Amino acid sequence: MAWIYLLLAGVLEIGFAMGLKYTQGFTRLWPSVGTMVAAACSLWLMTQAMKQIPVGTAYAIWTGIGAMGVALLGIWLFDESASLARLACIGLIVAGVIGLKLTSA
Repeated sequence: MAWIYLLLAGVLEIGFAMGLKYTQGFTRLWPSVGTMVAAACSLWLMTQAMKQIPVGTAYAIWTGIGAMGVALLGIWLFDESASLARLACIGLIVAGVIGLKLTSA
């Protein structure tokens, strides 16, 4: 169950980070509320995952999921660069997250 919590925390981390773009500096009410709820839920799920997953592994995977998701959504939604180098770097993040999962007890 801890890994499911961690995966959900990572997905909410993506929602939190993407939501920051839409809050316009926390001047828009509903995007700000949604962003804060996503952040709070992400952190709560992260604390639940850390009951069984080592802190270093959990944090690295959580941030990796967030970084990968936000980078890919930036390409898709905001027409950010999809250069081969950038995609390769995203691939390295994916490889690191998978590697950490496979080597964790």
